[in-house]
Amino acid sequence: MNSLFQLLKLIRFPNLAIIAITQLMVAFFLIDSTNTSNFVEDYSLFVLIASTLFIASAGYIINDYYDIKIDYVNKPERVVIGKHIKRRQVLIIHSIFNFVGIALGAFVSWWVLGVNVLAAFLLWLYSNQLKRLPLWGNLTVSVLTGLSVFVVYLHYYSNLEPILMYASFAFFISLIREIIKDLEDMEGDEKFGCKTLPISIGTVATKKVIYGINILFIAVVFYVTKEWQIFLPFFTSLVVILGFLCIKLFYADTKQHFNQLSGIAKLIMIIGIASMIII
Repeated sequence: MNSLFQLLKLIRFPNLAIIAITQLMVAFFLIDSTNTSNFVEDYSLFVLIASTLFIASAGYIINDYYDIKIDYVNKPERVVIGKHIKRRQVLIIHSIFNFVGIALGAFVSWWVLGVNVLAAFLLWLYSNQLKRLPLWGNLTVSVLTGLSVFVVYLHYYSNLEPILMYASFAFFISLIREIIKDLEDMEGDEKFGCKTLPISIGTVATKKVIYGINILFIAVVFYVTKEWQIFLPFFTSLVVILGFLCIKLFYADTKQHFNQLSGIAKLIMIIGIASMIII
């Protein structure tokens, strides 16, 4: 039981639950909410979700595998590899999860297969190289987060505009959160030679980048939703919440502050997902 618990911890089970719920909600609320039985009977949707979860799990595993030393400095309580699960076992599990995820994607469609192969490769490249470079790692994770929403469209080919809006939302809020996490983890990253954005340009300049991303975020969401009056309350709420985040960011200067901001960004993502029910 302890091994199972440690494995669930390693693959970030709560995050996987959010991914699964998001894809289910996209299918139900953004594709067609008039006939629930369509989705209950659509087994290929559940295969799609399972394939995404296996690929994401493999990504979390390989990321922790490469980051053992850094995590011992930044988040020692989170370390699983080497303490609870052997490194060789971790690599085997990673390979199995990737294989199953790609195979399940092939069962759904060629497009989903292509997305899963791309995601598996980018997650490995991110863990091995990109996350140690300024902005490239952040962009990679954010693109994959948005892609986890958009891939549902590749299954149904329906209602592109609202799905594109939520995929854009997922991309931008993920990008903001990833950069905030880099601010939080500067100590360990710098110790082991990482060149993340805060280490490369400094904390103050990184905050300015986040402010700029927030402005671009609002502009993109406004452009995508300007023809859809139903999105107006969502857009207004988003502006208010992001404004609050920027104010908190302005005064943040400790690891604890940035950890709180990361949590707020994650909460914004969850609230955004829940807004599908209202819209």
